[in-house]
Amino acid sequence: MMRTYAASAAVAVTAFIGVSWYMTTGGEDAFAQCRGSAIGTGTASIGGPFELTDENGIAVTDKDVITKPTLLYFGYTFCPDVCPLDNARNAEALDLLQNAGYDAQMAFISIDPERDTPEQMREFTDYLHPDMIGLTGTPAQVRSASKAYKTYYRKQEGDDEYYLVDHSTFTYLVTPENGFLEFFKRDDTAEDMAKRVGCFIDAER
Repeated sequence: MMRTYAASAAVAVTAFIGVSWYMTTGGEDAFAQCRGSAIGTGTASIGGPFELTDENGIAVTDKDVITKPTLLYFGYTFCPDVCPLDNARNAEALDLLQNAGYDAQMAFISIDPERDTPEQMREFTDYLHPDMIGLTGTPAQVRSASKAYKTYYRKQEGDDEYYLVDHSTFTYLVTPENGFLEFFKRDDTAEDMAKRVGCFIDAER
């Protein structure tokens, strides 16, 4: 488990460099007061359209899923530690937001479509939060969604059934009005996330 965590942490650092590379600035940032990362404006290169299958087996697009402010995470249900911990933290942040009167949700895109069926995704998301949407798809659909959000994942060699998948560990804030707005790292607390997401939602009004 420690080796898996170390591998994931190393991947997170690599992904951070990759995401930072794509971030540009220019013009006034209407959300500057909400940011905890040096994103600036011009974030159109992160995020975008996707076509996947939801936890009920229904084909959906990003327009069907991102209907309200959404905490979006790429991971897989067989993940031994990082994904459950990150998404439990995200669920706590979502509870804080909803208790404060904000209408928000979570979404989880599997980067392991070979094992993560819609039924498996539904079991995972129902356990973590009632307002969490599980998404899977074909390998090509998953690669396309991952590419849009500049994430990284790689299946480890080994057992055909019990393999692990290295992956980046960012949580993205996405809204219907503005698309991608912010990302959160593993060391961001639920309280900090809720405060910053609330700030973004207020700024959009």
